[in-house]
Amino acid sequence: MSHIPSLDPNVAAQKGFRESEERIKRFWKTAGVEARDGGWIVLLDGRAPKTPAGNAIVLPTEAAARLVADEWNAQGEHLMPATMPATRLASTAIDRVSQTRGPVAEEIARYAGSDVLCYLAETPSGLIERQQAEWGPWRDWAARELGVELHTVEGIIHRPQAPEALARVEALALEMDDFALTGLATAVPLFGSAVLGLAVQRGALAGEAALDLSRLDEAFTEERWGVDEEAAVRTAAHRAEAFLLQRWFEALR
Repeated sequence: MSHIPSLDPNVAAQKGFRESEERIKRFWKTAGVEARDGGWIVLLDGRAPKTPAGNAIVLPTEAAARLVADEWNAQGEHLMPATMPATRLASTAIDRVSQTRGPVAEEIARYAGSDVLCYLAETPSGLIERQQAEWGPWRDWAARELGVELHTVEGIIHRPQAPEALARVEALALEMDDFALTGLATAVPLFGSAVLGLAVQRGALAGEAALDLSRLDEAFTEERWGVDEEAAVRTAAHRAEAFLLQRWFEALR
């Protein structure tokens, strides 16, 4: 999603969000949090670190602030931004998403227009049965709990979704604060699914379970032909990202 830096440092570098090559030596002993400015601010030895745009890192809940502070406490001799995904989410929410809420919500809605849960295989029968059994309940959940009814299609030919469904997804996104919206805008492209992203954001589905659903086709192929080593590394990184997003949403509630 163009407005959101990837949590994967390799992808982030490819998209122009490369971290500074200059290594920053750890200059603080302890990271903590404090209630301030109507939220919870992250402090390093009592002083507030800044986002890339120079803003203080103030989050809406103590749990979210502690999630960020824990990353600072976990740093070694040098600061390693690639190991700080919650800090990246917080900074993105404060610096970017707060200024681009409309476009971000529109991008999320566009993902619903080609949601992975709606594109069913034509063959083989084993995959078809698995998709029906595992994806169908979440399409039903979206219709029942969110008021988002998406149509399915067999094969890869695109079928536009009803404008009302996409408008509903956009409205749901805009109901969120900047921090939840940032998490959703990160989760949706990770899963290729607005439905799965919303399910994780609302606590209806675990992050790793959502990832497993999103890669149902890939897992089916791996069962038949084996696991590619590079793909396994990529999947492990995505799994870690999905779990972090689950923790992020939990901390914001």
